[in-house]
Amino acid sequence: MVRTFEEIVSRLDKGEAIVLTAQEISELVEEGDESTLREVDVVTTATRGIMSGTYALLSFQVRAPRIFTKAERVLINGVPAFVGPCPNERLGILDLIIFGTAKSETDPTYGAGHLFQDLVRGKSVEVEVRTEDGYEFSDNVSLQDMAVARLLASRNIFRNYHAFVNRSQTSVRSIFHAREFKPGLKEATFSGAGHISPLENDPSLKYIGIGTRVLVNGSEGFVIGTGTRSTPDHPNLMMISDMKGMNPEYMGGFKTSAGPECIVSWAVPIAVIDDSIAMAIRKRDADIPLPIVDIFERKRISLANYGEAWQNVDLAVKLDTEKCIDCVECHAAIGCPMDAINFDIGKPRIDRKKCFNCGFCTTLCPQNVFRAKLGKIKLPDNGIEIPIVCRQTDRLRSLRLAEELKKRILSNSFKITQKVESLRI
Repeated sequence: MVRTFEEIVSRLDKGEAIVLTAQEISELVEEGDESTLREVDVVTTATRGIMSGTYALLSFQVRAPRIFTKAERVLINGVPAFVGPCPNERLGILDLIIFGTAKSETDPTYGAGHLFQDLVRGKSVEVEVRTEDGYEFSDNVSLQDMAVARLLASRNIFRNYHAFVNRSQTSVRSIFHAREFKPGLKEATFSGAGHISPLENDPSLKYIGIGTRVLVNGSEGFVIGTGTRSTPDHPNLMMISDMKGMNPEYMGGFKTSAGPECIVSWAVPIAVIDDSIAMAIRKRDADIPLPIVDIFERKRISLANYGEAWQNVDLAVKLDTEKCIDCVECHAAIGCPMDAINFDIGKPRIDRKKCFNCGFCTTLCPQNVFRAKLGKIKLPDNGIEIPIVCRQTDRLRSLRLAEELKKRILSNSFKITQKVESLRI
């Protein structure tokens, strides 16, 4: 039964509403439980992935007023920041914008995603300033020292994304792989959370709109528009969220062969206020197309589905330390894009809070110490099966995020909102 937004809010206030995660909906569909499906009021969806179109707006005091006119160049932990747009003339205040794709000038493996996570962890970071007067100084600040710390997106959470392969005969560096793509269709990577992805559950944007409250890295935020490159078939969103209150485990930096990238997590409630939503939430992974793109030409060459990527696979990497033969260099540890593998009394261990569950380590260890079924992408036109070697969406944490949002809604600590305006694509 499709209800109005007001009816759903009333049911939530009375403790009568049925709130389920997208995964629970999928299980009901498999069981054929139509009676429960018809009564669902809110579905919680989520995704955690590499999201380049992310940036931070920071504002904080670095000197007393009148010490310098205005800053000209700023680095934070070596990561360049754009000064402005407000000059804060003679106030000793910095207004800064930091792109999520920026990387340190002293450590090419450390990027803005790592910096944002370090700030949320409460770490002190080094700020280096050069003013237009030629005055240079450095200072240490933390998130609590900042009057403003907002995370924004120019383009986040596409309605799922692509799988990438390399048809060329040369290796290709790309943000879509933890190493260079091997030539000759030998491996595939992909992004997208499948049926639990927010926009897959509201593809017509009937509920999601300007002013929709969401969770970004565990902190409340709001949708502010459709993102750049958004189309009716492949929408994506802009957002704003306060960094003070984010969970560092849901964010971070991911090392790719083309440099560090930014990890962002979204959890989005979908109120079932329209028949199109009631139909969309029933989709299975296998119902959702996964375009296959040649990374060299950036051109679509075939079409798979998300069932190939997310069904009958392992969401987390398994570890068998007994198989470890104490190599001089651990290729899995060196190649891990999250630096999540370390050693305890000579035996490898996975830092589960750091691990992105990308599965890349399973392709690097010759002894199969790290194991996970990652699936294969099939090219329907010629039957070639290409093994997936790196996932750039963390489905395991996406599921946890959807569950966390559900609990917040049911406890009334998170209030769903009605959009103030529909999104234009």
